[in-house]
Amino acid sequence: MKRIEDVTLLYEISEALNEHLDLKKSLYKVLDILCSSMNMPRGTLTLLNPLRDEISIEVAHGLSKSAMQKGKYKLGEGITGRVIETGKAVTIPKISQEPLFLDRTASRKTQQDQELSFICVPVKKGNQVIGALSVDMPFDESYSLKDGKKLMSVIATMVARQVINLETIRLEKEHLREENIRLRNELENRYRITDIIGNSNKMREVYQMISQVSKSNATVLIRGESGTGKELVANSIHYNSLRSKGTFVKVNCAALPANLIESELFGHEKGAFTGAIKQKLGKFELANKGTIFLDEVGSVDLNVQVKFLRVLQEKEFERVGGYKTIKTDVRIITATNKNLEQAVEEDTFRHDLYYRLNVFPIYMPPLRERKTDILLLADHFLEKYAKENHKNILRFSTPAIDMLMDYHWPGNVRELENCIERAVLLCEEGVIHSYHLPPTLQTGTESDTLPVLSLEDTVENLEKEMIIDALKNTRGNITLATQILKTTVRKFSYKANKYNVDYRHYR
Repeated sequence: MKRIEDVTLLYEISEALNEHLDLKKSLYKVLDILCSSMNMPRGTLTLLNPLRDEISIEVAHGLSKSAMQKGKYKLGEGITGRVIETGKAVTIPKISQEPLFLDRTASRKTQQDQELSFICVPVKKGNQVIGALSVDMPFDESYSLKDGKKLMSVIATMVARQVINLETIRLEKEHLREENIRLRNELENRYRITDIIGNSNKMREVYQMISQVSKSNATVLIRGESGTGKELVANSIHYNSLRSKGTFVKVNCAALPANLIESELFGHEKGAFTGAIKQKLGKFELANKGTIFLDEVGSVDLNVQVKFLRVLQEKEFERVGGYKTIKTDVRIITATNKNLEQAVEEDTFRHDLYYRLNVFPIYMPPLRERKTDILLLADHFLEKYAKENHKNILRFSTPAIDMLMDYHWPGNVRELENCIERAVLLCEEGVIHSYHLPPTLQTGTESDTLPVLSLEDTVENLEKEMIIDALKNTRGNITLATQILKTTVRKFSYKANKYNVDYRHYR
């Protein structure tokens, strides 16, 4: 009779191991079956982490999460640690009489009036011990712990494959996490360009130039259209430079009135002009021992350009209304979207200043020249604004992706970011569709002409898009897809056949 019960138990465990795709769910089910059929109050599966030489509870029955977190052992520590170290099973008739029993989980203190037996067997991967399977059971003189150990050893062999897979996944995740941390630290220490996104060849050239110039004190001129991310490059250069612990001062020259820009850059003395009620330190003075970033430097007035040139050449200046010469040690990074060469020809920008600024030029390519970065940027902004607006939006539909790729992006990355933010605000689904994008993108071209599509064609395109999205979300399950679209299987199949959409492609 006992043998029949054991066979039944092993059959149920075998069924449980194949019931779930989720490895942990299968192992939890095994412990539940084991504990209910053998009247066991607790059961645990522990795994050895070879990287940390630490044993921890991976799956348990009859233990709280806090108790599981407490159950950590070193190799050879306690009964479980000894089983994993030696690879030999252990049986304890009475836990209360075993001095090596640690009870790290403190789960047996509530049952001091009930004597418990303990069986712990190794779980092996070939000849290598990777964990242990253990159970508590009420003490029973008539029960053969030797037979119980044999049964548990058979079960340990049965669950070993699941445990090996679980261990492999866990180790891979840990390796990936550590590698991710290492790469992030390396990237930050080398470039500090975490805010710049792009894998295109043109952007790789930008990263290379940043790394080459950062450690020097050379003056940098960042060229590029508005919205390409020139300020991000300036940030990267400063925070990866030897002045990274110094002050980083940013000035938008185009935003300052012509009569105030000199005061802002160089400061002024009290009474220097109407309204100068006290002394003010300029941006160059504040940036001493650090870096100053002058955005839209092409907008600086000719009179100010003279003083600016002196700072570059002599590293000194006077405040407006002052006579004291002030020395400054500052690195200068400038940026412009203007054609400075043309400005020099037109005598609106000093040629000597141009040559002093253009020591190390970095060109930021417009978005239309780095098409391969569009989806990378779009995904980044989607994740950012979905999180900000507490929305569970996971991806873009295929037509939306085509629209993003076909558009010419005159406003560059800034326009793309605004576009994605708007789409996230409009979207109430899990997918950004083409109709969530701004009207300027609907044409997909630079022309102002509307797409030549009939109402019928537009409806068909939308139906096809919704069918494909539903199949993607359900991995080709037609029944679930019809529930999402609130239609019948017959209608769904008819439309899918009409638009040549094969559900098998999405499985």
